[in-house]
Amino acid sequence: MTDATADLFAPSLDDFARLAREAFDALPAEFRAAAGEVVFRIDDFADEQTLADLEIEDPFELTGLYHGVDIGRRDSLGPAAEPSRVFLYRRPILDEWCERGDVGLAELIAHVLIHEIGHHFGLSDDDIHAIEDDAD
Repeated sequence: MTDATADLFAPSLDDFARLAREAFDALPAEFRAAAGEVVFRIDDFADEQTLADLEIEDPFELTGLYHGVDIGRRDSLGPAAEPSRVFLYRRPILDEWCERGDVGLAELIAHVLIHEIGHHFGLSDDDIHAIEDDAD
């Protein structure tokens, strides 16, 4: 695919993975070190079981998800049985990006990634939103 035709296609799962990795690599070293061995996974949508567990009917409503034992609870629970994972859902992120039109795709991917890493650190949605509001 040439550069001229590359803009005619929606970013692939691999493109999203690259943008997520670039966003993570751009974070301060202390933040990356604290995140540890979190695994990033890019899927088009959350699977049916995940949506059912979260009581979400429209798969476009979920752009990202943290799955694992947050860092704050690990010491009391012992080692995690499986690695912590951050899921980014390509199609809902693309949909939000197109609807908003006021943010770049890389910036939106970084926002969702950082939000989910916040859950990895043990922050609630309310905690994350308060931090975001203070940053604005």
